[in-house]
Amino acid sequence: MTPKHSSYKKSSFGPAFLFLEKDRREALAVYYAFCRLMDDIADEPDVQNPQEQLAFWQTEIENIFDGNPTTALGKDIQKVAEKYGMPADRFLLLIEGMQSDLQGRRYQNFEDLSWYLWRVAGIVGLATLDILGVKGPRAEQLARSLGFAVQTTNIVRDVYEDIALQRVYLPQDLLEHHHLSYEDVLQKNNPKALSAAVAELAEKSKGFYTEAAEIIKTFPRRKMLPCKIMGFVYRANLAKIEKMDFCFSRAVKLSKREKLVNCIYALFKQNFNL
Repeated sequence: MTPKHSSYKKSSFGPAFLFLEKDRREALAVYYAFCRLMDDIADEPDVQNPQEQLAFWQTEIENIFDGNPTTALGKDIQKVAEKYGMPADRFLLLIEGMQSDLQGRRYQNFEDLSWYLWRVAGIVGLATLDILGVKGPRAEQLARSLGFAVQTTNIVRDVYEDIALQRVYLPQDLLEHHHLSYEDVLQKNNPKALSAAVAELAEKSKGFYTEAAEIIKTFPRRKMLPCKIMGFVYRANLAKIEKMDFCFSRAVKLSKREKLVNCIYALFKQNFNL
């Protein structure tokens, strides 16, 4: 079943878009409905034939850009893509990322992981910037920095939830540095070493937030408000995990109040330093 287009409001992205005019909010709701659907196909255990469903949507995206969508969501995507000049890769690369999840792909180093980060986060950031009316090389730089910051935060936050899905996103060289194997992670054999590995990835994440904050300063303030809100909310989530010394057994998330506080920070502060 196609999700309602308001589904993005249920995620940490929701508060970032409440300040936008109606047309852009609705366009983002369509795009994030697509993202949520792809994510559910890849992650929900009761989904039947997830690879076939992703293959269907890969074909549907091709149909959309050929002018022949076959689904209600596809028709909405066609309108949004035409209005905001969104190319097909904003959708197809995300599907590639979801396919790699189902295949259980593992990553040798951070450069290898970057392939995945671009497909599940960078390209989503670029699509968001399309809808915000921000394009060009600096938009791609921002999509990469902020997208990688958000997704590495997700990897840190969800490390144990991913283990339950038999997925490990921490690169092999990072695990080896902390004397861990993939099996050690999946069997939760050395939680102290895993916390240290996660903490090291968090340092990379913090670097991406710093990069993103500098790029944001080069764009008009109003256009960047959704990006700033997103950055502050996710950076605060990372800070909350850091205060626990990365020792946790389930995802650590922000409360509604904590999200609201960081939305307010975004109105006044320039950097994601917390």
